[in-house]
Amino acid sequence: MDHLNNQQVVSRRAAMASIGGGLGTLGMISALGAADGPRTHFAPRAKRVIHLFMNGGPFGPDFFDPKPALTKYAGQRPKGADLRTERPTGGLLEVPYKYRNCGASGLPVSDLLPQLSQHADDICVLRSCYTDNPNHGPALLLMNNGTMTPRVPSMGAWTSYGLGNESDDLPGYVVLCPGKPVRFSILWNSAFLPAHHAGLYINHSNIDPKSMIPWLNDAQSKPEEQAKRVELFRALNREHAKQRGARDEQLEGRIAALESAYRMQTSASEAFDISLEPKKVREAYGEGHFANGCLMARRLAERGVRFTQVYYGNGQPWDTHSKHDEKTRKLAQDIDQPIAALLADLKQRGMLEDTLIVWGGEFGRTPVSENKGGRDHNPHGFLMWMAGGGVRGGYAHGATDEFGFKAEHKRMHVHDIHATILHWLGIDHERLTYRYAGRDFRLTDVHGKVEHEIVA
Repeated sequence: MDHLNNQQVVSRRAAMASIGGGLGTLGMISALGAADGPRTHFAPRAKRVIHLFMNGGPFGPDFFDPKPALTKYAGQRPKGADLRTERPTGGLLEVPYKYRNCGASGLPVSDLLPQLSQHADDICVLRSCYTDNPNHGPALLLMNNGTMTPRVPSMGAWTSYGLGNESDDLPGYVVLCPGKPVRFSILWNSAFLPAHHAGLYINHSNIDPKSMIPWLNDAQSKPEEQAKRVELFRALNREHAKQRGARDEQLEGRIAALESAYRMQTSASEAFDISLEPKKVREAYGEGHFANGCLMARRLAERGVRFTQVYYGNGQPWDTHSKHDEKTRKLAQDIDQPIAALLADLKQRGMLEDTLIVWGGEFGRTPVSENKGGRDHNPHGFLMWMAGGGVRGGYAHGATDEFGFKAEHKRMHVHDIHATILHWLGIDHERLTYRYAGRDFRLTDVHGKVEHEIVA
C-alpha cells in the first residue's frame, strides 16, 4: 500500500471520518489496527509513549554499562581519545560506582539506582547509541525533531499527527518542563504540521493546575455563556469555510486547538491535579518536580495522551563539565525513586505492556576528564534505555569500546531510535510523511532502520 501525502488525504477525510473521528494522516491511509482505535500500518505493541528526557547528557557507565577499564587505567589517555568533542579533555576518569547483576536476567545496574534496579527485567538498555554533533543545540534538535535543522515537527508532533488523539478533552502531546524554557519550545513545536499537534507546554513547578496552565478558567464568563460563544464561533467558521471553498488545514488546526483549550477547562483541572492521588501513591513517587512529572505522566497516559515528555529540569542539568560524580549522585537520587514508581504503577494498572518508556539525553559524556573532575560531551557513543510497550526486557543491546568512547557493536543512530519507536506504535517510519515546500518530510528524514532485535 503506497503512502498518501497530506493533500491526497484531505480529499478523503470526510468520507473516512466515521472510522475514527479526527485521526491523523496515518489513520486515513492504513488498513490494519484495532477496530476501536486508530488504524496503523501494522499491529502496534504500544499505544503511547512517555519520554523521560535527561537534558544535558548522562554518562552510560554510571548506570547500566560497566567499564572496569576506566578504573584500571584512570589518568591515562589511550589511543582513540582524540575523537571530536566540544572542549579539551585529559586522561581517563574512573567510575566509582559498584555494579551488580539484577533480576532474573542478570542485567548489570550500578548502585546509583537501587530502586530502579528492581525493575531490571523490564528494561532494555541501548549501549551503542550515537548522534552527529557534540553541541547541545543541534543534538537536542536531532534527538527531539529528527534533524538539526530548525522549524521541523518534533517526534511527539509526528506521533500525534500519525495516530490522532485518544481523548477529545486533552491534547495528544504534552510536555512537562519546569520554569520558562523559551529557547526549548522549538523542541516540541509542530512546524508545518497542523497547529494542534504541537506539544502543550506545562510548567509543573507548581502542582496547582490553575498555576500550571495559564488562563485555564474564564473568570469573566459562566460555563453556559462560554458554551454559547464557542457554538457561535463554530457557526461563523463553517460559514467562512463554505464561502471560500478551499480547505485551510493550518486554520483548522488553530480552531481545533482553541476548542480543545475550552474543553480542557474541566478535564485538565482533574488530569493535572496530582493531589487527587492517594497519599500512598504520592509517597511512592517521592517529592520534587521530576517526581511530580512522572506521576502526572501516568495520569495523562491513562487519560489518552499519546506522547508525554518529562524534562529533568530547565536548561541542561546533566551537563556535568565539572564535579561530575558529585552532581551525578544527586541527579541519580532524584530520578531513581520516581522512575521505579512509574514502572511499578503502570505495571499494576496493566498499562506497562502498551506504554513505551524512553529514557536518555541528547548525547553522552566522555570517559576522559574535563576540568579534572568533569566530563565533556560525547556524541560518538552513549546510552539510552526503554521499557514496556513490547520492549525486550532484561537485555543490553550493543556495545561501545572498552572505555566507552565510541559505539562499535550493533550501533543505533538517533534515526534508528526514532524508526524503532514508531514501529512499536504500529507506524512504518518511511510512510508517515507530510508534503511541504515541494517534498515529503518525515521524522527520520531519508534515514533510519528498525532494530527488531530489541522488540520482545
